[in-house]
Amino acid sequence: LRAGSLFGTPPPTAGGSSLSAAAAAAAMLTRRSGSTLWVGGGYARAGSTTSLGDGQAMHASVSADKWCVTKSDLRCLRKDVRRAISQGVIRPTETDQFDPADTTCGPTIYTVNEQYIKPVTAAAGNMSWALMRHPDGLECDLFVTHAWSE
Repeated sequence: LRAGSLFGTPPPTAGGSSLSAAAAAAAMLTRRSGSTLWVGGGYARAGSTTSLGDGQAMHASVSADKWCVTKSDLRCLRKDVRRAISQGVIRPTETDQFDPADTTCGPTIYTVNEQYIKPVTAAAGNMSWALMRHPDGLECDLFVTHAWSE
């Protein structure tokens, strides 16, 4: 997630923890945000007809063209990443030596994916981050492609 002014002011540090990265990342998400609530196995969205916990079933039942996120979801991810850095869940690596104190330029998406997204989605039932956020999927009105290696 390298971008100018991405991180803003870091949140307060929560202190040390002996939790695994997956447990620490999942524990961070015990908050309510709008109509989304982290509940014992994953996100639940008000009015959703799909229960979380079985990523394979979700991916089979929700068409791939609905595996979408919103701008608000990306803002939430930015805040979650900022919090994960301050709590030591996301740490610099040999290949990504970002400065945790730098509020302008943070970790690469490779680091965020390995240290945050994969553990959180695994704890929620092995679905994609998009389906974890929106279990019934979303209509896509803008498609943006990416190549992480650029």
